[in-house]
Amino acid sequence: MTKLVGILNVTPDSFSDGGHFFDAAKAIKQAEKLFSEGASLVDVGAESTRPNAVPLTPEQEWERLESILAELLLLYPGKISLDTYHPETVHKAFAIGPVIVNDVTGMRNPDMMAAVVQHNAECIVSHIGNSDIQAAHAGKPTSTVKEVKDHLLAKESLLIKKGLDANKIILDPGVGFGKTPKLNHQLLEFAKYMPGKRIMVGYSRKRFLGDKRMELEPNLEAARTAIASGATYLRVHDVAGHQAVL
Repeated sequence: MTKLVGILNVTPDSFSDGGHFFDAAKAIKQAEKLFSEGASLVDVGAESTRPNAVPLTPEQEWERLESILAELLLLYPGKISLDTYHPETVHKAFAIGPVIVNDVTGMRNPDMMAAVVQHNAECIVSHIGNSDIQAAHAGKPTSTVKEVKDHLLAKESLLIKKGLDANKIILDPGVGFGKTPKLNHQLLEFAKYMPGKRIMVGYSRKRFLGDKRMELEPNLEAARTAIASGATYLRVHDVAGHQAVL
């Protein structure tokens, strides 16, 4: 059965909910709400991935995350994923407790891959389509499912070769990151191209859904497509609305 991953942005500038949960107490309360609405995991991120967002240093990222993770990792062991591409952040998080590592850059940094293997961490590996987040938004978009599939299979193979158990790996086609609109729609069905793999699809409120992307129904239409194709996880803002579809 498809499970829901609730999005918790502890940022001042995310495109959908920037600033809403920047305060630690509000962030922890929102995590509680997401779990109560039916989330199996909550994905915590401190840096916005919207176009033209300003990247954070590892120190800035940890300053935003430390107090929140200190509480969430104790309250919800094994149920918190950490949206980061900084290996330093991963090491600091594991000093508190285990996290699922969600690197939207696809672990392009070898040190991130080493950190995941060192901690034997469950991880989400994404296809971003370029050298970094902002370059992916600005560069030539990826246009074929095959390119995404081949890239992710190669990353998975490398992680396994380095010693990570295959069962620890979740693959994410990176909907909305450096893709053509047509490909974004095709990737909602990515699970059907990857039988036997755990697939996470993150389409929530993204531009390719159209002018009404902030409303629930376009997101639920995307959800129905992803669920029908066999997606393992949907990464969403509106957990309650999606839970009704499930």
